[in-house]
Amino acid sequence: MEIVSVLPQFLSADFLGQPVAAWLGFVVIIVALLAFDLGFANKGDHEIGISRSLVFSALYIGVALLFGGWVWWQIGPESGMDYLTGFVVEKSLALDNIFVISLIFTAFAVPRAYQHRVLFWGIVGVVVLRAIMIGLGAALISQFGWILYVFGAFLILTGIKMLIAGDDEPDIEKNRIVRLVRKFIPVTRELHGNRFFVRVPHGPSGKLTRMATPLFLALITIEIIDIVFAVDSVPAVFAITTDPFIVYTSNIFAILGLRALYFALAAAVHRFHYLKYALALVLIVVGAKIFWAHLIGPVDSLVSLGLTVGLLAGGVIVSLWRTRDEPVHPLPAEKHDLVA
Repeated sequence: MEIVSVLPQFLSADFLGQPVAAWLGFVVIIVALLAFDLGFANKGDHEIGISRSLVFSALYIGVALLFGGWVWWQIGPESGMDYLTGFVVEKSLALDNIFVISLIFTAFAVPRAYQHRVLFWGIVGVVVLRAIMIGLGAALISQFGWILYVFGAFLILTGIKMLIAGDDEPDIEKNRIVRLVRKFIPVTRELHGNRFFVRVPHGPSGKLTRMATPLFLALITIEIIDIVFAVDSVPAVFAITTDPFIVYTSNIFAILGLRALYFALAAAVHRFHYLKYALALVLIVVGAKIFWAHLIGPVDSLVSLGLTVGLLAGGVIVSLWRTRDEPVHPLPAEKHDLVA
């Protein structure tokens, strides 16, 4: 009886600007989606087709928009607009992730049947890592308000860098972090099904040794790449709103559907070549918004969302038009042996 009487007080208690009940409801939705994804939608090791990927990508977007509707109704229209803007920005930035993830799977020769397993656990890691980064960002902003201007300047510089950067593909195998992981964790030359670790004979003695597989190396690399991308994307949402609840939920809902989006777009990601310039302009606009709000006045949430959607839509339209005659590239060929 005592627990029952205390429960309403606990659920209504404030946690990072919102009631505990709101956070718990969000966590329940995320856990349910992950359980559905792993236990039903993609049970077993198999290649996920484009049509199936589009269906599940639409499902994730639908759930995210329904949650945004709840935010609008329960917290307020301005928070609802900020959530939607953050979601659109994060979802668009995820296209860059898709390109790099494709390179990672090619570098580590991960067959398409196992890619969904790597991406699932990669997204679970992202949910945790983004919570840590957003928590740190919120703490910094609450203690040092001027840090927002650092975020704004960083976003503007990042956007400018994206505009003038070349199209050179990163060499995953030469990445310092990957080489460091290989140095401290022995990695097998070949895959062992969908396992991340195996015990195999190693060295002259043939003693059984626990070793990581290339699948685990691919997972670690994806997590590291997400941290790199989060350095851009997390400040971008904080520039839209400083409410940790809106920042985190829009981030996670955008990332949650990344796996389905990857299988739908990986073969056609080259068709969105000019979208990166639109993303660069979005980062510049979002960063400039912080200084505009300080020097002139707050920017209406509807204007912010309109600019974001307009720039991104323009990037997609130009990309599809300029690449209309290009064929869809086949997904990377599968290999089955790696040089350690």
